[in-house]
Amino acid sequence: MRRGTLLIAKLDRLSRSVAFLATLQESGAKFIAADMPEADETTIHLYAAIAQRERKAISERTKAALAAAKARGTRLGNPNGAAALRRAGKGNGASVSAIKGAADDFARDLLPVIERLRSEGSTSLNAIADGLNSGGFQTPRGGQWYATSVRNLLARVEAQVC
Repeated sequence: MRRGTLLIAKLDRLSRSVAFLATLQESGAKFIAADMPEADETTIHLYAAIAQRERKAISERTKAALAAAKARGTRLGNPNGAAALRRAGKGNGASVSAIKGAADDFARDLLPVIERLRSEGSTSLNAIADGLNSGGFQTPRGGQWYATSVRNLLARVEAQVC
């Protein structure tokens, strides 16, 4: 197993748990925090203890502030709730429908290209994927085609027909 050194921007981004950092150090893992590159194991341990205490203090302050707001009668969370989004057609269901519709359109638009590749002798999913990639066609997310992505696109087209 090849081991290297982990470079992190700030020590508290790695963890705010003394136990985790101690375990990491004991495992032999090496890491350098860019915000304190000269820190040794003892310094890292001390900073981790301070960060752990700050994490706990933030949690306590947040809980106290929310409890005080609730005691004052403040309604927490989204005041309109998800019902308002559903009424406006902007809830998750509408988003999912829009995404599926775009995927269906993409599949329908690409089907003639796949049919042309098949007529030219590309009958396997791998061959179709290679043909799409060499033709400069990208997946909906801008990636390259694989046999499984071609299979999924064809299944989507078949589901539209049925």
